[in-house]
Amino acid sequence: MKRWVRGFAAAAVVVGSAAGQVTVSVDAGKTSEPVSKYEYGMFIEHLGSLIYRSLWAEMLDDRKFYYPVTSKEEAAAGEGPMRRFAPRRWRPVGGDAVVTMDEERPFTGRQSPRIELDRATPHGIEQAGLALQKGKRYTGRILLRGTAGARVKVTLRWGAGGNEGQTVSFGGLGETYREYPLGFTAQADAEKGALEITGTGVGSFHVGTVSLMPADNVEGFRPDTIALLRQLHSGFWRLPGGNFISDFNWYDSVGNRDRRPPVFDYAWNAAQSNDVGMDEFMTFCRLIGVEPYITVNAGFGDAHSAAEEVEYLNGAASTRMGAMRARNGHAAPYRVKFWDIGNEPYGTWQLGRTDLKYYVLKHNEFARAMRKVDPTITLLASGAMPDEMTVEGITRAMHLDNLQAQFGSEADWTGGLLKHCWGNFDGITEHWYSRAGYRFDLEAAKEGKKIGRVEVGDVPVEETVLEWVRHPSQRVHLKAEEWAEYERRFPAMRDKKIFLSNDEYAYTGAATNLKLALAYAMVFNEMMRHTEFWRMSAFTMGVSTMDYNETSAVLNTNGVLFKMYGDHLGTIPVAVTGNSPQPGPKYPPGGDQPRTSAGSPTYPLDMVAALTADRKFLTLAVVNATEKAQRFDLNVTGVRLGGGGKVWVMTGEKLEAANRVGQKPEVEVKEMEAGDVTGGVTVAPISVDIYRFPVAQ
Repeated sequence: MKRWVRGFAAAAVVVGSAAGQVTVSVDAGKTSEPVSKYEYGMFIEHLGSLIYRSLWAEMLDDRKFYYPVTSKEEAAAGEGPMRRFAPRRWRPVGGDAVVTMDEERPFTGRQSPRIELDRATPHGIEQAGLALQKGKRYTGRILLRGTAGARVKVTLRWGAGGNEGQTVSFGGLGETYREYPLGFTAQADAEKGALEITGTGVGSFHVGTVSLMPADNVEGFRPDTIALLRQLHSGFWRLPGGNFISDFNWYDSVGNRDRRPPVFDYAWNAAQSNDVGMDEFMTFCRLIGVEPYITVNAGFGDAHSAAEEVEYLNGAASTRMGAMRARNGHAAPYRVKFWDIGNEPYGTWQLGRTDLKYYVLKHNEFARAMRKVDPTITLLASGAMPDEMTVEGITRAMHLDNLQAQFGSEADWTGGLLKHCWGNFDGITEHWYSRAGYRFDLEAAKEGKKIGRVEVGDVPVEETVLEWVRHPSQRVHLKAEEWAEYERRFPAMRDKKIFLSNDEYAYTGAATNLKLALAYAMVFNEMMRHTEFWRMSAFTMGVSTMDYNETSAVLNTNGVLFKMYGDHLGTIPVAVTGNSPQPGPKYPPGGDQPRTSAGSPTYPLDMVAALTADRKFLTLAVVNATEKAQRFDLNVTGVRLGGGGKVWVMTGEKLEAANRVGQKPEVEVKEMEAGDVTGGVTVAPISVDIYRFPVAQ
């Protein structure tokens, strides 16, 4: 018997009497360590629009005038991620000659614009390209000083006509900066609105800084993206970086936002407004219901500043740094649990990098200083297993005889931490990125062939859809095999319950659509097969779960998948066996080929099963990355199933199906009755399915 749901392509449970091609056995009596609530974590750093247009509600770029105000076009953006993010610049109103950058008495940072006045002709500055919505209220502030008699007008424009804007005026300027409130209501939609600041009179006026946000912001953050991220059950967010962290001065990121100097991010070659700092990150985590996981600067930073950062966030108000936090409006400690020492310190691209033999000394110094301030924190060491060291080309950069990193060699960063930093960490971090459409080739790596920013030895490859989808889960499986080797070499790891945190991961270079979601579902499944040590994971980037512009946002297929697993999959993994082993991968997913293959023995399907925390339901996640329906027989032991099972199905009309702002969703999750599955189950093509069966009491 077939039961098809009209209008939802191929999303159905099929029950029949014929024997299935694949036999799946679930033994609910054999359980593994529970899935940590931190398995669905997120990573973010100050990069392009990842914070300041997606999360933070500020509408103005460069609001503290890091760049000079000029009509000249800036140089073309360089290579790397920043080429996709062009910050809006301030332009002079009245010609370049009317604006000079005052470096003698800047409000903050190195310079502030000084505008020469004319009695009749308005002179000033303007920033265009603002997205405005009809009927929406916008509020903010401007810091001004100037000569007596200067009259300043601030206008929000939604059109080019003389009456297509709203103006507020200010007078009575003096020699010291004074804050003036801004408030506007847009009377039309605009994709390229503008904020204009002009003055008339005699003398000059200075703009210290200016801010403009939608009035419905939530403590400075966008309400739409905050609401979406709350749905993802992320557990934690790792912040504020990332490569950014190696030159980050946390002291400059707290206190009055207007007085914080803008900073230049040498990791990504871009200026940052420095508005979202440590307190704002804590607010963000509270708003979306997750724990913060802080990475400290072990690049150009030192152990003293890291220890004071711990005291600022966790210390009582009676401590020196805790008192500073209280003065900044946050009397109660944040009690941050998770702390990571450094970001990718093994990488040649990191600011302040040292060799492993010196870095282990630095790590130990950081750990001792941070734990002296707060002995209760959970400390993580920034590791890199052999596959990471090979794929990133680090072994080549180190001029080693063997391009492939070996356990116990000077290129084995994780092994070095285990050997020389024992007792100074509770967990070890790992990063991985797989590039869609490419495979790792050792010979190409030896020649130094490089595609993109850090990938060495990647060469194009033709793969079937199923091979493409399985590719990144093989990298996860390789990490698990390497971890087993470390436990063999350092048996105390199990006794001390040293855990792995996969702090960054992504399948890069692929469109965000159903096909990519299938790949990430297999990544989830593979991580959940190793819960005895795989306790934390952080997806790159947290905002990569949304499709957004400056006024709207929706969950993309990544976000839909995260929500689906968090909503419906149980947390106590149980054993899954089958009669159809996964074939080995054709190509190495990293610097080496895994000894065994990723996935459950249910090929071509991939499955994990788990009981809910209350053990009232058995759940089964099934990924079908083929373009035809697949059938399996299901046998369950260890519990007796009751009736009334359900299934949630995530699919779309085609692999390229995607969810985008302003368009009807092409990928959704539909809930259906599971029916009687004892006769066999047929899974729809290109789908992720989560079944939930009541456990008879």
